[in-house]
This record gives sequence, structure tokens and C-alpha cells, in this order.
Amino acid sequence: MNIEMTTSLDGACCPPIAGERLREVEAEQAATLFKALADPARVRIVNVLATSAGPVCVCDLTPAIGLSQATVSFHLKKLLGAELVERESRGKWAYYTIRPGALEELAAVLDPTGG
Repeated sequence: MNIEMTTSLDGACCPPIAGERLREVEAEQAATLFKALADPARVRIVNVLATSAGPVCVCDLTPAIGLSQATVSFHLKKLLGAELVERESRGKWAYYTIRPGALEELAAVLDPTGG
């Protein structure tokens, strides 16, 4: 399921949880982000990507996360669906990065001050 990543005035995909009452579509968008991060392996993948100097090959993520290539690919697909990461093909390998602005958008959703 793809969500529509709409950008509000503050640059977030969805209004802050602590802000005004969320509409159903906004709650669904926030839930999609939370579901994508609801698995420890996905959180670790995001951490590796966020702390890497450049794109990371799936072949390097596999040993870094300690899971099989198929399992890492499954988790990456979930992160792609939530639009948290981007994928670039180079020959037979796929390289992943955090989508520019994704972490800032996520932080804005969780901002307890509401913006």
C-alpha cells in the first residue's frame, strides 16, 4: 500500500501527533510510517543508512544487519513503500539511501510541541 506523501507548510508528511486533531488520512499516513519502523531490523537498516556517508549496497546491509539477503530485501521493500528510503540499481546490485527529508518529516510528526 502506497501512501500519498503530502507536504504541509512545515515540511512534514503528516501533521504532528501532538497538534490539532488528525483527519483519518493523516492518521493513516502516520501509521504507515510507524508500521515501517515497527520492526527492529528495519530500525537497524534505517540507522545504518542514516549513518553512512553514501548509498549502501544491499550486499553490505546483509552482514551489517545479520539477516539473510531475502529478509533484508523484504524489510527494504517495506521501507520503500513507506517512502523512507530510495533505491538505485547499479548492475545487479541495489543501493539504498534515506530519502532526503524523510528523517526530518518523521521528527516533525513526533514533535511534542506540535510544530
